[in-house]
Amino acid sequence: MTLPKSNMFDRNQGGLAPSTRKTLGLVSVFGTALYLCLSILSWVFSGELALVPFTSSSLPPMADLGIDSVHHYDLADYTGSARGQDRNERVLFLVPLRDAAAHLPMLFAHMDKMTYPHVLIDLAFLVSDSKDDTMGVLLKELNTLQSNRDVSKRFGSIEIFEKDFGQAVGQGFSDRHGFEAQGPRRKLMARARNWLLSVALRPDHSWVYWRDADVEKVPTTIMEDLMSHDKDVIVPNVWRPLPDWLGNEQPYDLNSWKESDAGLRLADTLDEDAVIVEGYAEYATWRPHLAYLRDPFGDIHVEMELDGIGGVSILAKAAVFRHGAHFPAFSFQKHAETEGFGKMCKRMGMSVVGLPHYTIWHIYEPSDDDLRHMEWMAQQDELREKERVLKEAHDKVWQSGFDNVKQEWERERELILKNVELDFDVHQKVRAKKAEEQSKAEAKVHGPEEEKVVPGVGKAALQPDAVKKVVQG
Repeated sequence: MTLPKSNMFDRNQGGLAPSTRKTLGLVSVFGTALYLCLSILSWVFSGELALVPFTSSSLPPMADLGIDSVHHYDLADYTGSARGQDRNERVLFLVPLRDAAAHLPMLFAHMDKMTYPHVLIDLAFLVSDSKDDTMGVLLKELNTLQSNRDVSKRFGSIEIFEKDFGQAVGQGFSDRHGFEAQGPRRKLMARARNWLLSVALRPDHSWVYWRDADVEKVPTTIMEDLMSHDKDVIVPNVWRPLPDWLGNEQPYDLNSWKESDAGLRLADTLDEDAVIVEGYAEYATWRPHLAYLRDPFGDIHVEMELDGIGGVSILAKAAVFRHGAHFPAFSFQKHAETEGFGKMCKRMGMSVVGLPHYTIWHIYEPSDDDLRHMEWMAQQDELREKERVLKEAHDKVWQSGFDNVKQEWERERELILKNVELDFDVHQKVRAKKAEEQSKAEAKVHGPEEEKVVPGVGKAALQPDAVKKVVQG
């Protein structure tokens, strides 16, 4: 569904509408009549019949017709070249969307950084079978994009279409990549791509670029980089990051491949409506995959001829689709959608290549198995934490039995002895004080002690020396 003409994302409609073709027919008749009249007048005045076969070149130039509704395109000027940005070649940027609200901010951040002239890029979105707020987020992002104060950041024309295809397959990783879902899902996706292409492609487009919304990392120069190879159809390599416990990274798009003898033999054994899909044990094709040929340090310009291609990121010349190539929504040579598109282009004699060392990165989406494993890992982490706490307590008790406590005991001994000495002194003082108090108490009771008198001995005799003399005597 195209936005109303009053919408801020209007575009100048190209192509020849029925009314336009009618007008052009009238112009042709008028031109022919004018030509005949001039010929007759020339014959009358010159005596010679100067009639020559009528050709389209006898029509007045379109610019001189003065009819705004007539548009003239020489399609030879829109075939696409390796230097599209220098020749002002327009690119149609197509994005199919389904439940993509969470990914749109990332997509628009990438689009904003693209180095290909934005004014030469026309955007077209197809929103289908969405249960989230894809449309609302899309409008918000487009409004921000086209309101940029830097006019060079604004894109050309923008169109949004809505069309549901009854897609019953869920959007979870395991739903989308389950083997049983592949055939029906690919055919529905092919229909969606064909609808979007047919309503958005204009005669002034030289290139068509398909892009998934859930691409995490992509070079800002991807448009120029792919275009520079001047191929009819070209795709980059697509990988995805992984958690450490899964190996850090992994090939993602296995739909870009070169045909093999095993694949051809397999196709001969299948029903005519069967669709071969890559990456599943049920279909062992032994094809060389673009993804597995990646060298992180390889030459990014190296090309590999392909028969099937993936749909994450595709750049194709618009002439490819004008010649009749499309995304088969049926089994074409036992393939559908983008892989069938690659097969069809090869059958039509077009060049289809991939870049094994030029890589873009898809987001990581955990499968059901990944989620179960992550839950198990979380439980293991919790158990390990409990074990760590118990081990620390055990080690502390165990180590205490082997610690050298001599110094600690020496300190405790000193404290004990010091406390004992202090207690002894205190007790001595207490006892002395009590004895003194007792003596005083007794003195009060008995009075002063009387002097002893020994008969026949004087007072002086009681002195120590006298006592000794008395004893000796």
